[in-house]
Amino acid sequence: MPTTSAGILLHRRRSGVLEVLVAHMGGPMWRRRQERAWTAPKGEIEPGEDAETAARREFTEELGLPVPDVPLHDLGAFRYRSGKVVVLLTGEADLDVTTIVPGRTTIEWPPRSGRRLEVPEVDEARWVDAGTARRLLVAGQAPAVDALEAAVGA
Repeated sequence: MPTTSAGILLHRRRSGVLEVLVAHMGGPMWRRRQERAWTAPKGEIEPGEDAETAARREFTEELGLPVPDVPLHDLGAFRYRSGKVVVLLTGEADLDVTTIVPGRTTIEWPPRSGRRLEVPEVDEARWVDAGTARRLLVAGQAPAVDALEAAVGA
């Protein structure tokens, strides 16, 4: 059964340009990739948890930073080809991402090897313009940039 995740796609304006906060996925599979290897900080919604609570928890787990104290607005639910659904929220905030302390997760690497490897959930976070975000974000999240632009009037 496909999973449902929730995340936060923060945005800000710098010199009139809309910028989006994206995070590069950690681990050996993503190490050399840039395009389609970035994500909004997100993770699975736990039983009994609403999307905003999950999104706030996962943002902090993945980046090691608190969610800025700003109102969050629903951007929509975005479906991956795999069937996974990601509910994304957005808020306007300027956050220093040079000091992230990513959470860690354990993966099987190489795949089907039986070996376990601990890796950071993300290994970098950065602010990028909307066009760059569309190119970097995993395909299932790229349409969220269009939704963001429509929501903020970019």
